[in-house]
This record gives sequence, C-alpha cells and structure tokens, in this order.
Amino acid sequence: MSAEKIHVLLDTVNHVIVGKEQQVKLLVTALLARGHVLLEDLPGMGKTVLAKTLAQAIGGTYNRLQFTSDLLPADVVGLSFFNPKTSEFELRQGPVFTDILLADEINRATPRTQSGLLECMEERQATIEGVTLPLSPTLFVIATQNPIESEGTYPLPEAQIDRFLFRLSLGYGSREDAREILRRFRTESPLGAVVPVISTSEIAAIQQEVKAIHVSEAVEAYVLDLVEATREHKAVEIGISLRAMLGLVRAAQASAYIDGRSFVLPDDVKTVVPALFVHRIRLSFEAELHSSEQEVVAEILNSVPAPVEQDVR
Repeated sequence: MSAEKIHVLLDTVNHVIVGKEQQVKLLVTALLARGHVLLEDLPGMGKTVLAKTLAQAIGGTYNRLQFTSDLLPADVVGLSFFNPKTSEFELRQGPVFTDILLADEINRATPRTQSGLLECMEERQATIEGVTLPLSPTLFVIATQNPIESEGTYPLPEAQIDRFLFRLSLGYGSREDAREILRRFRTESPLGAVVPVISTSEIAAIQQEVKAIHVSEAVEAYVLDLVEATREHKAVEIGISLRAMLGLVRAAQASAYIDGRSFVLPDDVKTVVPALFVHRIRLSFEAELHSSEQEVVAEILNSVPAPVEQDVR
C-alpha cells in the first residue's frame, strides 16, 4: 500500500516536472533513504519548482534560503536574541526548522556558513547558543549549486559534499519536453494544483520500512567491491567513504522499495551508484586532463562483476 502511494507521489511530481522521470525517482529515493540531494545546474532549470512540488505533494513545510556571500550560520539555524519586552533571551529558529529546505545556490556562501548545515543534515538537530533542538525527522535538504566556474562561487568542503547522498542535474531536456513545458505553463503553473498525496508521518514510517529491505551477502559483497574499486582505480585520488558506503546500501534498499520488492537486486545498486559516486571521488591531476568523474564511475561499474539474481534473495 505504501509503495503504491510512492508511485502516486512520483506521478504527481512528474506532472509538474516534465521529462525528468529518472531524476525525480532518484530524488524520492534519497528522501526515503533519509539522504539529501545536491542539484547542480545553471539558473532557471526548474530546481525551485521541483523542491516546491515535492513539499506540497507530501504535505510538508517548505523553506527556501538564498545563500549569499554575506550569509551567516545564524541565518541558517537561528539565533538567541534579547527581547526588551520580557527582558529575557529568546531563541529564534532559522529556516532549517522545516520538512523540505531548499538551500539555493549553496556554493555562493562562505565555507563557514555552509558548515552551519552539517549538524542539521547528519543529526537532524541544530545547536543555537549551546541549546540543541530537534529538527523534523523527515528533514530533506535540496541544495542547488551553480557550476564552480560561475563567478562568485566557493567550492563545497569535502565534509559537506559527503553529506549529500546524490548529486543530480536536470539539464535542458529535449525539444519535445520544452514544448510540453510551454503548453503546461502557458496559462498558469500546474504547481498550484498540487495537493498532498502522502503525509510526512507516512514518509517517516516508510523510511523505517526501507531499513528492513533484505540485503543479501552477495549484494553486500558487490557493494564492497564497488567501494574498493574506487579506492584502487589508478585515476582516483580519493575514493568512497564509509558514510557513502552506508548511504549506497540504504539508497539501494529505497530503490527496491519503490519497485515493490522486499530484497535488493544488483540493478538497484547500479541505479544509484552514478548519482552517489560522481561527486565524492576525486581524480588525480593527470586523470582530470583525460577523463571525467562520470566516465570513471561508468568504467568502475562496468569492470566490477555483479552477482547473479538467484544469490541475492
């Protein structure tokens, strides 16, 4: 029943976001795996509409925070201020106290401000002036990032990048997709017609169900082989972390759940590996001259043998 609701959720988002079914499925996969997503694209590709659509479809609260060079960590998590009327200090919660947070153009802020999200994303809590407050258990950060060549951007710290389960890109799409967008948005945005099709409490329950999806020893070995391959590949300087390895298993479980299975297939792992590996591996200087991260990840996927299906149930 819950898997059926997830498919209704996918259909609802795809009614607004045209021609991006794979990216939408990976976005929902990350949500069910309790991860976060980094959207890297040029401005105007529909990233904000995607975040708003997902928030409305799950009936969750939504905040958007525009990252700029003068933004401070307190602008993210909140601050303690003196109220002259009560003569007491009060806590003012920041925009991170929500279900869906759109961290827009996150790489336009300084690393100090970007680091304000680390505790929030990992622990689902925020510390303000020494007081630790719980965040929404379904907190889902969708951060957008301009290409690093864009003027006025800062590279994300390694620790920050590793906390994003996936890095996705929407891209321009096909000519037919563009025509469909023209027609759908000609009079009014279909976003206004989006109603909740699942609740945040149901999402939280599904997140727990995802953890129970069976992962066989054969699939575990396949995951370990892929992780080790990133560390041993001659073009890779920094391979996949332990956090990312755990995220890979959880993402594969979420992929299996969406497909209505109680166990993980090697194809579930293959589906999520590109979006999960590409922003985490760092190529050597020499390799960067001849290859891209996408090409190296594809090479690793092709070189590591997957287990046969009868061994994974």
